Amino acid sequence: AGPGSYTVGTMSERFDCHYCRDPLQGKKYVQKEGRHCCVKCFEKFCANTCTECKKPIGADSKELHFKNRYWHDNCFRCFKCYTSLVNEPFMLRENNKVWCSNCTAAEDAPRCKGCFKPIIAGDQNVEYKKMVWHKDCFTCSQCKQVIGSGSFFPKGDEFYCVSCHEHKFAKTCAKCKNPITSGGLTYQEQPWHSECFICSNCKKQLGGKRFTAVEDEFYCVECYKECVAKKCAGCKNPITAGFGRGTSVVNYEDESWHDYCFKCTKCARGLANKRFVCHNGKIYCAECPKRL
Repeated sequence: AGPGSYTVGTMSERFDCHYCRDPLQGKKYVQKEGRHCCVKCFEKFCANTCTECKKPIGADSKELHFKNRYWHDNCFRCFKCYTSLVNEPFMLRENNKVWCSNCTAAEDAPRCKGCFKPIIAGDQNVEYKKMVWHKDCFTCSQCKQVIGSGSFFPKGDEFYCVSCHEHKFAKTCAKCKNPITSGGLTYQEQPWHSECFICSNCKKQLGGKRFTAVEDEFYCVECYKECVAKKCAGCKNPITAGFGRGTSVVNYEDESWHDYCFKCTKCARGLANKRFVCHNGKIYCAECPKRL
């Protein structure tokens, strides 16, 4: 900003106004580009127009100029906060409006997605996928508590703290009924924590391993054979039809046999699905007891 390119004074010699030809001696005049004119003609023909108020800047007014634009000194104010910018840093923005440095910084700053106010230098903030919040504006969509820089879970346009996400979205373990936040497995369309899906006897995790279910309990292969499976009355080994090759079971009174172990004590003929005789606690085919 600076003075205009003209001189104002009181005429002591005999000169006439360049425009209206009125005598200027003893009157206030303006000299511009080698011409003398009265104050009235100066404002009519020569004065610059104020960029802000669009009125002529008279000879008695203080004028400021910047890049071929002119202002009255009292019109040279921040467009946003109206602070006078005479002798202050400023920026010329769109529509020839001048802004102070503070308002310029605030206008150009990113806007908080929560309160829509500018986030200025020094403010603590949270950024996520080209969106930004003041730290205290980044809150849980469910409980409205400040998440700030803590852990969170995005769901569409909403954000949840860990606790609210667990209760609202996480699957619930079929055994302990607590949320499954990571990992886990599914058995018979029900979700389980890996650490909850274990052998009822040895407590080892069964995820990815062979097991068998007995009523509401689960057993690994070893524990099922050792603790649960019936023992064959013939070979004395566990009857584990669920493991390995298919095995039929023969039950008689309180004892069980592998189908291939259920045979005549005397002739060793297989008796599965055949007539047999029990004599003195032993199994015989229908013919052998006659030979005893």
